[in-house]
Amino acid sequence: MEKEQHEQYEYARKRLKQKKGLYFHFVLLILGSIFMFIANHFAIFGITANWAIWVITFWFFLFVLHFIKVFITDRFMNKNWERDQIDRLVGKQKHKIDQLQNQIEEESSKNPQ
Repeated sequence: MEKEQHEQYEYARKRLKQKKGLYFHFVLLILGSIFMFIANHFAIFGITANWAIWVITFWFFLFVLHFIKVFITDRFMNKNWERDQIDRLVGKQKHKIDQLQNQIEEESSKNPQ
């Protein structure tokens, strides 16, 4: 495989692994929530408060963060985004260096010693 095809394959494999992990997290959240509701209803752990609601709410919050990471953050901030940002920053640095060199040349031409 060529380098570009290999990079595309690796990116697709990484995305598939991320999505698979997210779907597993979702199924685990559903099954765990059902278990916690049942455990809370029958007070298996000896706690009579509605602890399951708090645990499930916190777990759901973690799932939402995982979802955002997989479908929003990593989707847009991938290798191509990194390359574009690096190219943009390198271009800015080169432009700044050119400006400084021009200033030095202008100053040296105005003040020959």
